[in-house]
Amino acid sequence: MTDRQVILITGTRKGIGRHLAEYYAQRGYLVEGCSRGDPDWEMENYTHHNVDVADEAQVKGMVSTISRRYGRLDIVINNAAIASMNHVLLTPAASANRMLEVNVTGTMLVCRDAAKVMMRRRFGRIINFTTIVAPIALAGEAMYAASKSAVVTLTRILAFELGQWGITCNSFGATPIMTDMIRGVPQAKIDEVVGGLAIKRLGTYEDCANVCDFFIRPESDNITGQVIYLGGIT
Repeated sequence: MTDRQVILITGTRKGIGRHLAEYYAQRGYLVEGCSRGDPDWEMENYTHHNVDVADEAQVKGMVSTISRRYGRLDIVINNAAIASMNHVLLTPAASANRMLEVNVTGTMLVCRDAAKVMMRRRFGRIINFTTIVAPIALAGEAMYAASKSAVVTLTRILAFELGQWGITCNSFGATPIMTDMIRGVPQAKIDEVVGGLAIKRLGTYEDCANVCDFFIRPESDNITGQVIYLGGIT
């Protein structure tokens, strides 16, 4: 048992997930993270799990380990996702299915098992990452956008199902951030996305942490079922 808040962040090996793990570990949270591979770094207040979030048994095992270790799980940030930019006429079924497995089913599995732990203390904060690619209907991202639209709907319904136990569930969609996920996207596509925003710049890791902080803070206990998109979609 511990008096410190415990936070689980998925997809922490690199990119946004790694930054958030560092950010919250430095602020005294007990951070549990996961990815399908080992990170090439270590830090205080952080424990890593080799987990594929689309694997039900692995997710159950991870959450059970966290619960046994600390007796609590306060916050979940579902950041893990995969994307593949491709015209729908050229999208293989295997690629589409894998995106749905990781982005939708994986998010659901982590939410489901984490919520069972949160219910015991009648408190929890769940933040599920979506993308601005969905509402702007970016060509070439049909399946990725569809999977992340499903995450928004999942989150809204979870908010109603879990609200009675003091668990809030919200979604967050960032503008493009220069991570490995978008390095293969043509610059013209990135410029097209940024050009359609009210604030015409790439997102930053700090932008992401700011939104997560807002959803996590105690004063946000009446904010649930919402989605925040960075950049001001026009």
